[in-house]
Amino acid sequence: MNDHRALVAAAREHEHVLPVFVLDDALLSGSAGTPNRRRFLRESLTNLHESLSGLGSGLTVRRGEPAREAIRLARRHGLDAIHMSSDHSPHARLRDRGIAAACVRERIELRRFGGITAVEPGALAPAGSEHYRVFTPYWRVWSSLARAAPERPPGRLRLPAGARASPERAISWLGRGGSEDLAAGGETAARRMLKRWLTRGVDGYGEGRDDLAHENTSRLSAHLHFGTISAGEILARLPAGPGPQGFARQLCWRDFHHQVLAASPRMTREDYRPRGDRWRRDTRSAQAWMAGMTGYPIVDAGMRQLAREGFMHNRARMIVASFLTKTLYIDWRVGAAHFASLLADADVACNTGNWQWVAGTGNDTRPNRILNPLRQAHRLDPDGEYVRRYVPELEALPGASVHEPWLLPERERRTLRYPERGLRAVAAGEARRQAGRSA
Repeated sequence: MNDHRALVAAAREHEHVLPVFVLDDALLSGSAGTPNRRRFLRESLTNLHESLSGLGSGLTVRRGEPAREAIRLARRHGLDAIHMSSDHSPHARLRDRGIAAACVRERIELRRFGGITAVEPGALAPAGSEHYRVFTPYWRVWSSLARAAPERPPGRLRLPAGARASPERAISWLGRGGSEDLAAGGETAARRMLKRWLTRGVDGYGEGRDDLAHENTSRLSAHLHFGTISAGEILARLPAGPGPQGFARQLCWRDFHHQVLAASPRMTREDYRPRGDRWRRDTRSAQAWMAGMTGYPIVDAGMRQLAREGFMHNRARMIVASFLTKTLYIDWRVGAAHFASLLADADVACNTGNWQWVAGTGNDTRPNRILNPLRQAHRLDPDGEYVRRYVPELEALPGASVHEPWLLPERERRTLRYPERGLRAVAAGEARRQAGRSA
């Protein structure tokens, strides 16, 4: 409820407020309805209902088409205004237009509020363009902005006469599946994680953010995606210093991808900067990559972390994405769809933007960049702890030897029950490596 601008404005301007969340069938039947996100959303809505109940209202949850459900509730309770948080994904923009048209027909006031990002898409633009296409100049402007203080939640809410919040039945429809180690959803969990991050992690973020084994990351990405904590509040609470500044830069990347998507909605399915790639169709290699069975331990560890936790370390995301698109030369859309099926934080702007960045079709100014998985493994997981954590077949291998099991004698390799390195598609990537720069 903290820094929820729509809720705060509604409570300030109206005597009666009905907090509502609509489970959008169009989203839940697609990738947004995957087990990990359903579980995270269920826990977040349950926690929100508990918090709102403490203010006297509770949360009303409906399932269906958002415009129809919102108008139905407004009619039933005689409400004359709808306050809502806006998003800028293609689906959200279509949804918002539907709600706006319905409000015009019903003569209901509609007020939309930002808050999904720290800076609204479209608020910053270079001369002669509707959005920034390169990150660094965007960061320079973004980081110099004065920011409003986060909104505090209302102290009390009064429901309309006859209204009673009972969301349990609707929330239960989300089910109870999800990855075994998926982080807990809800604002209470988010604020606990933020407190821990601010006191124990963010100061060392600059030098430790790429350390795969010890993972000095906030793990707040899913909470930012679901709105259980706001980017504005995080920025307001960051202390000074190089570590917090580095973390603020990552929040800026999130805003950057949102403003690119808002200006180029087709980039969810089309290359932002087409380069004439003729992607290979290799189902066998793609499936091995998805299963974490490529024979490259650092790649397989990342993919198995994703399956187990609904999360992957950001540097591991870059390594596995580079392996798929630059080594196997498989379409970035295959990778983006797989990530969307498992990540709790699969924000469409960031997921698409980051995949296109790695693939060389997006906003990277060095589109031929290639991440060498072996070099990355020795640099970012020098003792092999990250690989052993997620690839148990290799846990007996000491130190950095875990990164190159193919160097073991053949007899020992056979006892590992781990795939041999040598996907057919790797040869295609080797040719591309000669033309690009391997890091």
